[in-house]
Amino acid sequence: MSLALSIDHIAKRYDQHVAVRDLSLAVPRGALYGLLGPNGAGKTSTIRMILNIIRPDQGTIRVLDTPFDTPGLVNRIGYLPEERGLYKKMQVRRVLRFLAELKGIGAKEADRRIDGWLERFALRGGGRDWGTAKVDELSRGMQQKVQFIGALLHEPELVILDEPFSGLDPINAQAMKDTMVDLRTKGRTVIFSTHIMDNAERLCDAVCIIARGEKVLDGTVSAVRAEHGSRTVALAFDGGRTTAVDAVLSDRRLIAAMDDQNRFLEVELAGGADPQQLLVALVQAGASLERFERVRPSLHRIFLEKVGATGVEAGMSGQG
Repeated sequence: MSLALSIDHIAKRYDQHVAVRDLSLAVPRGALYGLLGPNGAGKTSTIRMILNIIRPDQGTIRVLDTPFDTPGLVNRIGYLPEERGLYKKMQVRRVLRFLAELKGIGAKEADRRIDGWLERFALRGGGRDWGTAKVDELSRGMQQKVQFIGALLHEPELVILDEPFSGLDPINAQAMKDTMVDLRTKGRTVIFSTHIMDNAERLCDAVCIIARGEKVLDGTVSAVRAEHGSRTVALAFDGGRTTAVDAVLSDRRLIAAMDDQNRFLEVELAGGADPQQLLVALVQAGASLERFERVRPSLHRIFLEKVGATGVEAGMSGQG
């Protein structure tokens, strides 16, 4: 299997803080791959090591079948950093042309590509061309799309996106997702970090979950979900829940864990409990059910199980 990325036992320490600990993973070419974890889990440090922005304290990294510090490799990679940074007083087109020229693209070809991307992201057309505006005249979502365009102008083989959905409204987030899927369809490899499990579950071929600098699990999304069994039941209620229904949901003889979103729930059955027992108990409590289905656990449920509240809280600060 041809790999876009191979990481073998890397580690990174900042003073007394271990950001990444003995991490190994393999990303096949042409995959849409999610690097998942709470804030501070080590995702950004891992990405920076892949890009040779910082060097690992130990271990090896190969990118596109070459060592990560090979001269010229960076021109085969597109990178969207978590910390967005554009020249705010420059015209959008000039910023993008500058980024293209850094990758060796001539002005005429750069303008052709810029026009295409601006139209695709609704930054040009309908009588308005945001390419003539200064960067600081754009909304935050527009600026993020401009920086994304800058990462793609040179048509990289590998695209690495650090928290690409941060701060985006649903329309701009969908445009980002559509583009990522299109890149994969064209045979490019896309790696993105996120702590939003729903995006990862819908988009990714495979994922790696990191917590406190260590790999918790990795594999294809279907394999990860299958590995965690089928003791999960998805519930949806028509209308509100009564005190009697909440009492059933609190019964640890039936339910071991629960992701409660009020009308919609995902519950893990307790050991020895049967789905029919839960269904009977809910009906007897007067529940009005829209859905009662035995399912594989979602990535969100698996994430909570593997990382836990302690890991999430620990990841809310510190080096990412």
